Amino acid sequence: MKRHLSFKQWAAALLLFAGFSAATFYCFHLGHADARFERFAENFFLEELQANPIHFHYSIDDPEAWQIDEERLKLPVYHAGEAADNVYALSRLSDSLAEFDPAKLSEANRFLYSLLCTYIDAAAHTAAYPYFSEPLSPSSGMPSELPILLAEYRLDTPEDVELYLAILNQIPAYLDGLIVFEQEKAAAGLFMSDTTADKVIKQCAELMNIKQLESNSHFLELTFNQRLEALQEAGLITQPEALAYEAENNRLLTTVVAPAYDRLADELTLLKGSGKDTCGLAKHEGGQDYYTALLRMQTGSVRGIDEIKQLLFRDLQSNYEQMAILLAGNPALKEQFLKEQSLLPQMTPEEMLAFLEAAIRQNFPAIPEATDDAPVQCRVKYVDDGLEPYTAPAFYMTPPMDNVWNNTVYINTLDTQGDISLFTTLAHEGYPGHLYQTLYSQQFWEKSGTTPLRSVLYYGGFVEGWAMYAELSSYDYAVSLAEEDHPEAADYYRLCRLDRQIQLCLYALLDIFIHYDGATLENVCDILSSFGSTNPEAMAAIYAYIAEEPCNYPKYYLGYLEIMELKKQAAALWGENDSAFLYRFHCFLLENGPADFGTLTKMLYRS
Repeated sequence: MKRHLSFKQWAAALLLFAGFSAATFYCFHLGHADARFERFAENFFLEELQANPIHFHYSIDDPEAWQIDEERLKLPVYHAGEAADNVYALSRLSDSLAEFDPAKLSEANRFLYSLLCTYIDAAAHTAAYPYFSEPLSPSSGMPSELPILLAEYRLDTPEDVELYLAILNQIPAYLDGLIVFEQEKAAAGLFMSDTTADKVIKQCAELMNIKQLESNSHFLELTFNQRLEALQEAGLITQPEALAYEAENNRLLTTVVAPAYDRLADELTLLKGSGKDTCGLAKHEGGQDYYTALLRMQTGSVRGIDEIKQLLFRDLQSNYEQMAILLAGNPALKEQFLKEQSLLPQMTPEEMLAFLEAAIRQNFPAIPEATDDAPVQCRVKYVDDGLEPYTAPAFYMTPPMDNVWNNTVYINTLDTQGDISLFTTLAHEGYPGHLYQTLYSQQFWEKSGTTPLRSVLYYGGFVEGWAMYAELSSYDYAVSLAEEDHPEAADYYRLCRLDRQIQLCLYALLDIFIHYDGATLENVCDILSSFGSTNPEAMAAIYAYIAEEPCNYPKYYLGYLEIMELKKQAAALWGENDSAFLYRFHCFLLENGPADFGTLTKMLYRS
C-alpha cells in the first residue's frame, strides 16, 4: 500500500529541502568566488611570469604545459614617462582585488588574498617614488646581473639556443630603455653620484671586455660552448650546427651586446655631474618617506623606524656583552680569532653540503615528496674571475618551479676565504638555507594545490632572514664537526657567530642612520671607529656600499631578527624550546612563508 506523508512530514521535508537548498546555494557561491579568485590569481601569475623572457626561462621548464609560446616573449623596454604607470597599474590591481569578498573564499584563498593586499599596498608605496630606485646599482644592478643570468641560461634543446640568441639581439633596446630612465632620474635631480657612475662605467668595460671577446676567451663564450657540447653529446645537435651557433654567439656578443654596454657607459658619462655626492636617501626631498616604504617592502617588517632601531640596538648590545664575557673568560680566543684558525676537517664544498643536509634532519622537516626517483642535485660552481668584484660572496640560482631537482650554488672565492666562511656560506645558500627553503616551499605548494602565484611574490625579509637564520645556526653544526679534535671549537665558533651578528646588526643600523637620519661619511666613520675600525678606506667603502644599496643589510638581519621574535612568541604559545618545538616552528615558517611578518604573526596565533 502506498503511504502518503502527513502534514508534519511534508513540513519537515520542505524544511530539510530548504536547508539543503540554502547550503547548496551557499556552497555554490563559495565555490564560485573561489573559482573567480583563482582565475584572477592565475592571470596575475601568468602576466608576471611573461614580463621578462629570461626570468620566464628560469621559472618554467615546460612552457607548453602553461600554453605559453616562449618565442614571443621580449625583454621589457622602458619608454619615456612610463615610471608613473606602475602606480596606476597597482591601483587597478588593488581595485580588482577589492571586488572579492574574503569571507566567501576558502581558507587557503583568504590567506593568499591577505598576502596580496599587503604586498600590493607595500609595492604601491614604493612605486610612488619611481626615480629613487636604481636599476644600475654597482653591486646588484643589471650590468653585473645580466651576464650571470646569460651564463646560466638553460640550453636543453636547439630551440633554447635560438631563444638565447634572440635575447642577445634584444639587449641593445633593453639597455636603451634604461638609458632613458637614467635621463629621467637626472632630470628629477636623482641621478647617481659621479663616484657611483664611475663604478658602473668601469663595470661595463670590464664585463664586456672586447679583447676577451675577440680572442673567444670571454666567459659568455666559454660557458655557451660548454652547453653546446652537452647538446652535441646528447645527440640533439650536430657538430656543424654547434659551430654555427658558436659563431653566431661570438658575433652577437662582439657586435651587438658589447656596443650596447659601451653606449650605456657613454650615456652615463654624459650624465655625470647631474647627481649629488654619494649620500643616503634622507638627503633628498621625499627620501625619508621612500626609505620607510622601501624598508617595509624589502624586509616585510610592519614595525615603525623607532621600534626597528630599538630591536637592533637591543640585539647589538646583547651580542656585544656576550662577546666581552666570552673573551674575558678565555683571553686566548682573541688571538685565535684574529688568525682565523682552521678547525674543520678538510672537506670539499659538496661534502659540506652533504653533511649539512644530513645534520639538519632532526630539527627540520623533510622536503615534501622528495624521492629517490627525483633526488635533489646541487652543483657548486665558482664565479668567473671577471665577475668576482661585482657579485655577492655566494648566490643560489633558483630552479624552475616545475623542475626543482637540479640546483646550482655559486661561490665567490674573493669573499669566502677560510673553511668556516665557506661552511656557513653553504648553509646560507644550501642547507638549511635558500636551496632547502625553496624546494620545501615549491613542493609543499604543489602538494597542497596552492596557486603558483605564491612563487612570484618576493618577500626579501623572509627569504634572506631565513637564510641568515640558517647561516647562524650552522655554527652549531660546525662545532659538532670540529669538537672531537678541537675541544675549543665551541667557544671559538660562538665568538665567530657573535662577531658576524655584531657586524651585520651594526650595518643594518647604519643603513637607517644613513638613509633615514641623514648620517654623513664622517658620522659613520665615528661610529665604526668606536667599534675598533681604523682603516679610513674600508670605512668609506662601507659607507658607499650602504648608501648605494638601501635596505640591503636590514633585509638580511632585520629579517633574521623578525624570525627570532616569531620564535619567542611561538615558544610562549607552544611550550619549551626543545627539538620538537624547533621542528614544529620550522614547519610553521616553511608552510606559511614566504610572507610579510605581520601576516606570519597573525598566522602564528591561529595555529
